[in-house]
Amino acid sequence: MLDELSQIEQNALIALKEIAQETELEQWHVTFLGRNSPLMRVFDQLGSLPKEERPAIGRKANEVKNTLEKAFSQTQERLHQIAIEQALQSEVSDISLPGRKVARGRLHPLTQTLRQISAIFAEMGFQVYRSRDVETDEYNFQLLNFPPHHPAREMQDSFYLDLPHSPDNPILLRTHTSPGQIRAMREFAALNPADPPPVRIILPGMCARYEQITARSEIQFQQVEGLAVGKSITFSDLKGTLTDFARRMFGGSVQSRFRASHFPFTEPSAEMDIECFVCGGVGCAVCKRSGWLEILGCGMVHPVVLQNGGYDPQVYSGFAFGMGIERIAMLRYGIEDIRYFYSNDIRFLEQFV
Repeated sequence: MLDELSQIEQNALIALKEIAQETELEQWHVTFLGRNSPLMRVFDQLGSLPKEERPAIGRKANEVKNTLEKAFSQTQERLHQIAIEQALQSEVSDISLPGRKVARGRLHPLTQTLRQISAIFAEMGFQVYRSRDVETDEYNFQLLNFPPHHPAREMQDSFYLDLPHSPDNPILLRTHTSPGQIRAMREFAALNPADPPPVRIILPGMCARYEQITARSEIQFQQVEGLAVGKSITFSDLKGTLTDFARRMFGGSVQSRFRASHFPFTEPSAEMDIECFVCGGVGCAVCKRSGWLEILGCGMVHPVVLQNGGYDPQVYSGFAFGMGIERIAMLRYGIEDIRYFYSNDIRFLEQFV
């Protein structure tokens, strides 16, 4: 049996040296290492051999099997390299031609828009303040003058989280960046409670609302909140700041207007429109025939909100505003479906260099 195994090994290695194609190699594997090959039959016969012969024959059979498998792998790699070399030799290559350009990534259009907005307000003296994405009901609603059962809460269907909390103060994904107003004011006021320093910040971040996903609304979106608090701040300061922002963002000749509105955390409140840059104010499908495009909401900080933030409303005043990054980007680039921003479609993203 030992001589038979040596003969099997010798015959297999001789046959392997004559192989020149991968199809022949596969046939060799079936012949010498397949289930019905002479070597595999030796393994099947081990149980019928005398006990004293089994160790030596089993050891020899395993050695032959390992040798043939190693030789098979080496031959397979050799034939693969030969195939590659033949393919390269058959191709006509001009090494003087320039190489293929490496695909380069780029910033997401929302990131580009956010950076431009941040740069504009930075030139006006606003600092960036980051606030948390997960908030309590107290900060998200109550301290912003949204008492329980306030009808305005129905405009912001919320994602409440199943986390430990008090019955009157559940935890949720923030529905707007306005909770950062309270956190920022309290942080600034703590620096000097007797005479709190002025505040001038923007608060960018992701928000979430439980809404029907359509071409105009998403369950997640980005906002930029703005807040300025100090002595003798007026509505004129608000209008001047936002009018200058609109001109820097959409062009120096853009016209803007303010319309009366209502938000629980500002009084008086307004919404800001810019003249439709598609039709020049004449009226088109983009502006719904009105000639104007809404870009943000704003107003003077409500005295209750100032008080909750640690600022005496008899001494201090301020203004706040909030805008959606997606909406600004849609207006700038003429995008008609908000879902494009989060679909990760390379064809869409490659348009924004």
